[in-house]
Amino acid sequence: MLVGKKILLGVTGGIAAYKTAFLVRLLIKAGAEVKVILTESAVSFVTPLTLATLSKNPVHLDFINEEDGTLDWNNHVELGLWADLMIIAPATANTMSKMANGSSDNLLLATYLSAKCPVYFAPAMDLDMYQHPTTKANYQQLQSFGNIMIPATSGELASGLDGEGRMEEPENIIAFIGQHLKKGLPLENKKVLITAGPTYEAIDPVRFIGNHSSGLMGIELAKKASSLGANVVLILGPSGIKTEDPSIEVVHITSADEMYTAAITHFEKAEVVIAAAAVADYKPKNVAKEKIKKSSDDITLELVKNKDILLSLGKVKKGQYVVGFALETENELANALQKLQKKNLDAIVLNSLQDKGAGFGGSTNKITFIDKNSSIKSFEVKTKAEVASDIWNEIISRIHA
Repeated sequence: MLVGKKILLGVTGGIAAYKTAFLVRLLIKAGAEVKVILTESAVSFVTPLTLATLSKNPVHLDFINEEDGTLDWNNHVELGLWADLMIIAPATANTMSKMANGSSDNLLLATYLSAKCPVYFAPAMDLDMYQHPTTKANYQQLQSFGNIMIPATSGELASGLDGEGRMEEPENIIAFIGQHLKKGLPLENKKVLITAGPTYEAIDPVRFIGNHSSGLMGIELAKKASSLGANVVLILGPSGIKTEDPSIEVVHITSADEMYTAAITHFEKAEVVIAAAAVADYKPKNVAKEKIKKSSDDITLELVKNKDILLSLGKVKKGQYVVGFALETENELANALQKLQKKNLDAIVLNSLQDKGAGFGGSTNKITFIDKNSSIKSFEVKTKAEVASDIWNEIISRIHA
């Protein structure tokens, strides 16, 4: 959910500021772009150099930067408008009071007042301060403004006391924000299973039977599902393409047998399943233990059928919405309809290699979406990212009908 997000992190002067180094690292790992503002007192707890190194951006400390005798202005309005979301962590009692009352005596507060994006704040202070009526009134006031509070947790505090007031751990802050961003999205917390890529069927330790699938179509489907709020498991065959989104659970496989096992394992908990993988129909009956030497002009390779993954899933489905893919070269529509019925699918996505821009290996695709009621909708050639959006629009319109 944080891939490509521009995040502004405001760090105030509490002992929990040391955790922000871990928070920045996790945000970057989640695919976000991060800029940091430190208050004057925060510098006592965490260094600008540390956060600049981790965020790969300069850290902002004050309205004016002075370097080599040159004065430069940090534009708090531009910072506020740049951000897709803002996090203030730790949010001390002092900073929350100023936020609630509109004070702007430092760069962080002025930027907060300029921000048009969602603002999350994670309080951190001693337990008596956290429970004090004025503090409670302040964070209630902040929430009434539309800010989102990440509640403090209980534990050992810097004072030596034990109780509520610890800033939430960085990994839990990431999870909290991710869950909050999913609210209201079409696939909010839906469990989605996608298969993608080719399978490689070993002939010997060196050679294999495979195909030209890159896995890009399935990966784009997984990325789109994640951006729509789904919890995605992607079963991915050999592919040189990275998914980029760390919230997608990727299960790497090589052979059709491995994909079958992974698909059966994850199928029961899935709500929507898209089988976009190009699974080999056959595999060598016997796999040589050593590299086969070139000893004659001819070689006979005996093949046996692989398990039909999609057929197996169709037989055991219990309420899942299952979508298959059909890549055809002739009698395309008839073959796709036959596959749809035979494998007990809810819908099928038809590709024809007769269509320019469709099929394996490229960045584009041309599809026809067919559902079990024989509703047929064809699309023009588009990028695979755009095709993924079209497919999900068709699925969502049906599962929410």
